[in-house]
Amino acid sequence: MLGVRHLLAWLVAFAGGIAMAQAQIAWPERPVKIIVPIGPGGSYDLVGRQVADVLSKRTGQSFFVENKPGAGTVVGTQAAAQSEPDGYTLVVGGLSNMAFNSALYSKLAYDPQRDFVPVALVYRFGYIMVARKDLPQARLADIVAAARANPGAISVATAGVGTGQHLVAAAFMKAAGVKLQEVPYKGSPPAFTDLLAGRIDLFFDSIAAGLPYVQSGQARGIAVLSSRRSAQALDVPTMSEAGVSGLDVDSWLGIFAPARTPPEIIARLRSDIRAVLPDLKERFEKSGGEVFDVPNDKIDAFVKSEYETWTKLIREAGIKLD
Repeated sequence: MLGVRHLLAWLVAFAGGIAMAQAQIAWPERPVKIIVPIGPGGSYDLVGRQVADVLSKRTGQSFFVENKPGAGTVVGTQAAAQSEPDGYTLVVGGLSNMAFNSALYSKLAYDPQRDFVPVALVYRFGYIMVARKDLPQARLADIVAAARANPGAISVATAGVGTGQHLVAAAFMKAAGVKLQEVPYKGSPPAFTDLLAGRIDLFFDSIAAGLPYVQSGQARGIAVLSSRRSAQALDVPTMSEAGVSGLDVDSWLGIFAPARTPPEIIARLRSDIRAVLPDLKERFEKSGGEVFDVPNDKIDAFVKSEYETWTKLIREAGIKLD
């Protein structure tokens, strides 16, 4: 009798395993939406569209982008958090919506740590500190020394309160122990306009955005904010090499799913995205970034660490958007 019970239990478990395998194979049975929480253009949109393209080809099912901008990245991300956790709605997540917003807003309608599962990190890009070409301080050490001697005498542009450019500047000031005069702009283009005209001393922006001005001689590249030199700017030192340690900053983007999405769908997505990363290498490098391949067993810890690091820095700096 005991053997019969064991056999029945095994058959039930085996049938359950078959059902799970079938569920894995069946998904996706209809188009999958990837919410991009900003308008067309920019890195979030790039990642959403490129990932949708390669997953459509791999799975034979349509993955499509829905741009849902508003309140920075809040509106689209909130919509994703409130969607059915069935694997048919995903969202592009990065530092802005999965880390910054929790500290920037007193009342955020979603919780990045509670409401989302990081599926895969796929893209990263570095930042560069650029200076007006006639700034008397030509090296990072000289800039730091001058800023310490005369707090607020050196100006730094930001692309708006709470933007990546703003928060990277705040991280630099904390790491270097200096106070710069912050001048907010509505985006990067007007900030670069004033930098090139000599009205602003410094600006932090993506390497893709800042490097052309350095290469043309219109601005000076001071340092990159990552642990390694950029392949596009090998002659520009890292912050650590130039004398400011503890400032290894990369912006990253990936695909997130609503919490409670079935684990077998998360596993399928992770497998499929890892498989298509080589197809994204050339596309991402043309944009000034690179493929960011984080092992599946390290994704959750990485995202949590980034969340904790940036929310702490933002709160300590007293930066708010409401």
